[in-house]
Amino acid sequence: MKATAWFRKSLVILVSVLTFGLVTPTDLAWLAEADSLKDTKKGLVEEEGLAYLASQNPTERKEEFNREEFLSGLLDKAEENAFMKFGEKINPKIGDEFKLAILPKMEEAIVEMAEHFPDEQLQQLTITEQPSAGRAEKIFNIYDSLSGKDIIRFHVRQENPPLEGYWFNFHYHTRHDAFATHYDMGKIYWDKNTPPEWTGKQLLS
Repeated sequence: MKATAWFRKSLVILVSVLTFGLVTPTDLAWLAEADSLKDTKKGLVEEEGLAYLASQNPTERKEEFNREEFLSGLLDKAEENAFMKFGEKINPKIGDEFKLAILPKMEEAIVEMAEHFPDEQLQQLTITEQPSAGRAEKIFNIYDSLSGKDIIRFHVRQENPPLEGYWFNFHYHTRHDAFATHYDMGKIYWDKNTPPEWTGKQLLS
């Protein structure tokens, strides 16, 4: 420590002699302090710059896609559309049987469809907002929101075989064969009497 102090004093004296007294010990202290402040400010600017770049990084700002949550949302909306279509007249009679016998097969078909899509394409899929009313078959379609093209269509058809009364036939079609094949999910018996018409969203509002 003593040697270091002696060296500093010697250096100050030497500088004063060489510069003929133009640079004093006070000037040297001020210059050292200025260099120190400059380094500190430079470090702060660099840190702020890095923090800004990190905040602007699209990879960090992009919310991570959760496949399970997305599918869960689709399945919830599928069930909602089905009960919306049944309405207050049909739902009390077939709702429980639909949940037990048809809904699991509907969910299975949606999950199987989703397996054919990577995450970036799956998150573009959406479900139609309302079922068809009257005697129309559509419960809902799942389609590509970018192209507008249907991927899979879920229907229910009212059937009246001779001497059997009325049945509800639940089925779906896929784009893989231009919606030609009829994939059965099951039937639910109604009654000998003609069932009421389906209720669409536009009739509920």
